[in-house]
Order: sequence, then structure tokens, then C-alpha cells
Amino acid sequence: MDSTRDHQIRLGIKVEILSILWMVIEMGISIGAGIAAKSILLIAFGVDSLIELISAGFLLWRLRLESQQKNSSQGMDAEHKATWGVAISLGLLCVYVLVTAVYGLLTRSKPEISILGIGISSAAVLIMPLLAISKRRISNQIHSDALAGDAVNSITCAYMAGTVLTGLLLNFLLGWWWIEDIAALVFLIWLVRETWEAFEEAQNGPDA
Repeated sequence: MDSTRDHQIRLGIKVEILSILWMVIEMGISIGAGIAAKSILLIAFGVDSLIELISAGFLLWRLRLESQQKNSSQGMDAEHKATWGVAISLGLLCVYVLVTAVYGLLTRSKPEISILGIGISSAAVLIMPLLAISKRRISNQIHSDALAGDAVNSITCAYMAGTVLTGLLLNFLLGWWWIEDIAALVFLIWLVRETWEAFEEAQNGPDA
């Protein structure tokens, strides 16, 4: 492994560790706040965080294996498995977005105000894009489809955090209970395309 790639791998490991730590916090607070406020929206956001946590776990395993092994075939095998793991997690995200958005519209489920919910979604809106940018940059450096897919997961989390925050605030201020569900369905168009590409990359095998 050359020194430049080794450096990028180490950076990737640090980014994924930060992602895992943040996802644990985000999941715990979202689900806890959702139960306390009886908010399906916040509980669903916590479930989304769990899916993101699984994706980050796949990538941390893939990157640590490459950093510890000099055998390139093992690194390629880890990349291939991680790419499949991320593709499946993206597929689960699609299902999550579709089901929760349609359910919200059909049941006219109104997001409830929660100070903790507003706080954690606001923080996610700021943190997740930074993590996504870092993952995308590193994935370009090491040519990792798996890491690029995980960057999509992070962007998805940021978008969902934005819809949660917007839904909570607009419902409180204007009574627009439907806004986050409509936004989520529009976003699903982009997410389905990214998921399709992730599965194609997984089927074609690793480039690294």
C-alpha cells in the first residue's frame, strides 16, 4: 500500500468512527424523544439512523481490513462485500422513506413538537453533510464504490434530518402536517436512482 493511499485509508477510518459515534447518539436521542413525545416522525428518524449505523459499520470493517492487510485480494473482497452491504442499506432507506411518507399522508400523522427532536435534527443537518463530503473525497482518492455509497447514505440522513426539522417547525407554526412527507417522496426519486447505481456497482465487482 502506497503512503498516499495509506493516509487516505486512515482518514476514512477516522471519518467512519465519527459517523458511528454520531449515529449512536442520533439514534438514541431520536427514538427516546419520539417515544416521549409520541412522535412517529422522530421514532422513524431514529430507525433511519440505525440503517446509517449499519452502513458505517460495513465501511469501518472494510477500511480497517485494508489497513491491516497487505494482500490486495483481501482488500478487494472486503470492498466487494462492503459495496453490497451499502447497496442493501440504501435499499432499506428507500423502503423506509416510502413507507413512512405514505403512512404519514394516509393517516394525517402530525409531527409533535419536541425540543430534543428539534435539537438533534438541527445538529444532523450541520454534521451529516460534512461527513458526506469527507467520505466522497476519500472515496475518489481510493476508488471505493462502497465508501461513495456510504456518502450517499450520509447525504440521505442530512436530507431526512432537514425534512424532520422542517416538518416539526412548519407544523408548529402553520399547521402544515404534510410538508415533510411530500418532500420525502420527492427526494425518493433521487434516492432510488442512487440505490440502483449502488446495486449495479455491487454486481459489477470492486474497482479497487
